[in-house]
Amino acid sequence: MFQIVFNEISAAEISALGTLEQLELLEEFRVTEQDLAEGGSEKFAKLERDGHFLYRFRAKEYRFYFEVKDGSVIVHRVLHKGTLSDFLFRSKMPLGEDEALAGSKHFWKLIDEGRNAKRI
Repeated sequence: MFQIVFNEISAAEISALGTLEQLELLEEFRVTEQDLAEGGSEKFAKLERDGHFLYRFRAKEYRFYFEVKDGSVIVHRVLHKGTLSDFLFRSKMPLGEDEALAGSKHFWKLIDEGRNAKRI
């Protein structure tokens, strides 16, 4: 298991949820070395840009987007799946969710905002 670190943006996104929903999501959000090595499962995906890796974890209706750095899981964004579905629909991308996101400048802008936010 890794230590999980939220930045200001991801902490605000998860704090906007009800207490019970927060607890359920955090209970489900577990990351191990094996998960990262295997990468492609229903819950996990690995996205790449310019040689940097970002991971996606699906928990209920939400997606945690994070990177692993210095033994910690740094959560950049926590987004409701409807947010991504709406984005993909508006963009009319004929790819799967993860492939479409990996190629999207708008998605990476969201992630970079999270990456640059202060960690809590």
